[in-house]
Amino acid sequence: MTSNALNANALYDKMRTELSALLAQGKRPDPLMIGIHTGGVWLAEKLHTDLEIAEELGVLDISFHRDDFEQSGLNPKVQQSKLPCPTEGRHIILVDDVIMSGRTIRAAMNELFDFGRPSSVTLITLLDLQQRELPIQADIIGGTLAISPDQSVKLTGPEPLALEIRNRS
Repeated sequence: MTSNALNANALYDKMRTELSALLAQGKRPDPLMIGIHTGGVWLAEKLHTDLEIAEELGVLDISFHRDDFEQSGLNPKVQQSKLPCPTEGRHIILVDDVIMSGRTIRAAMNELFDFGRPSSVTLITLLDLQQRELPIQADIIGGTLAISPDQSVKLTGPEPLALEIRNRS
């Protein structure tokens, strides 16, 4: 990718424009936007405001649905998921910062279905690292980036939003 690969604002603008166009088609009426804790929540808050989505914003903490829970233990910053309404029959816009293996999104979908069966789920992510372990794809992405296996990407924020490539310890 070009020099915009780590320009969080440029990636956000692309993501926002594509989501706005998708919503303008009218195929996802009255959407419920939900951010995945933490980076996805920061992006969802910004999108929610910029796109003037009527329904209150939801927040998911997927800690209890992670498939590496027994290996890595409980995240000390676990928070309760907060959804303003049941997901049953709703069009969900699920927002995360970075998609890599697909495991976070799998855990998020498990958590979502605990609240009801949505009519649809549209996945939006700022950055796709294209290192899938599960067959999960985002519907809208800000951009893609190739990194080495010993690196990770972290969104910092919420103000300002910035992406950093980090070496894994």
